[in-house]
Amino acid sequence: QVQLVESGGGLVQAGGSLTLSCAASGTIFSTNAMGWYRQAPGKQRELVALIISGGSTNYADSVKGRFTISRDNAKNMVYLQMNSLKPEDTAVYYCYGAVRRRWNSEVSIYWGQGTQVTVSS
Repeated sequence: QVQLVESGGGLVQAGGSLTLSCAASGTIFSTNAMGWYRQAPGKQRELVALIISGGSTNYADSVKGRFTISRDNAKNMVYLQMNSLKPEDTAVYYCYGAVRRRWNSEVSIYWGQGTQVTVSS
């Protein structure tokens, strides 16, 4: 099995910064992509940022220029540096992993349990 564990959420004032971390553990051959989604109350889960194994990144328009995603392939970790936070960034943030558990297995999707980020105005 594969587990994704997030850390780093919390309460911050508007304009502040937070860094989220996610560690993937278990039987992992490779992580094709890792990233972050978020879900605010009453809204659908949405992509925040994604980084693939080669280093290419993709960001939601709403966070471009404020958030930076990075990963440590050797440690199977992904990070999200969030700057200039806004109240509308308030949500539960979920770590996402597209993982190949063995060299000949298909890629499977895994999710973390979520970490709350609250931005006060």
